[in-house]
Amino acid sequence: MAEVITITSGKGGVGKSTCTANIAVGLAQSGKRVVAVDFDIGLRNLDMILGLENRIVYDVVDVMEGKCNLSQALINDKKTKTLYFLPASQSKDKNILEKQKVQNLIEELKKDFDYILLDSPAGIESGFEHAIFWADRALVVVTPEVSSVRDSDRVIGIIDAKSDKAKNGLEVQKHIIINRIKPELVAKGEMLSTEDVLSILALPLIGLVPEDSRVVSATNTGEPVIYTNSPSANCYKNIVRRILGEEVEFSNLAPKSWLKRLFQ
Repeated sequence: MAEVITITSGKGGVGKSTCTANIAVGLAQSGKRVVAVDFDIGLRNLDMILGLENRIVYDVVDVMEGKCNLSQALINDKKTKTLYFLPASQSKDKNILEKQKVQNLIEELKKDFDYILLDSPAGIESGFEHAIFWADRALVVVTPEVSSVRDSDRVIGIIDAKSDKAKNGLEVQKHIIINRIKPELVAKGEMLSTEDVLSILALPLIGLVPEDSRVVSATNTGEPVIYTNSPSANCYKNIVRRILGEEVEFSNLAPKSWLKRLFQ
């Protein structure tokens, strides 16, 4: 049965779209049929991270307005053939989304895919609410900073109050991805630790991703970092394994001592 996973955050710039792209690739590499849908109407960038910006003809709004059918708008990934992408509109306003049209779209996607990943816009406006309303699971991306954690705490409250599952007395499964961790700053007490973040948000952890310069170069080349062997790539692969139900130990992101670095 298809699972709808919304990747969301309380604020922009935390790496939400990067997480969406890499998790989508990882799930597809495991043999699942996956579609990544960009719900960030007017501010899309998931297409660039996936390297598919030049292949866009129709977008998610065109599908919901009946200007094209779903197969015309879906873009097959270049490298991972079980991954598809449905882009956001760059010219429309995010308020154009309607709850019933979003449901119809998701129900149509469920017929052909194992996982439907919704890249939610940052903030708590209507675009966000549509992205979380039909979710089976939410991955909340947070950076180890007080402002990010505070905003994510509010997002979690909204998911618990306004999702379709909440309205039916059920709960959306929620997990935390802590992104862009700088172990040296954590060690100095200049960045929140994993324990700090989890004690505030009170949700299970599904991923720890370190700050990684390879992410920037991967975005610029349109090839998600999960295709590499960088530290963040391995962390994304572990997140995918956990989504698939595996028990995977979390990487130790503590900074290495100068003596250990010397011998390495």
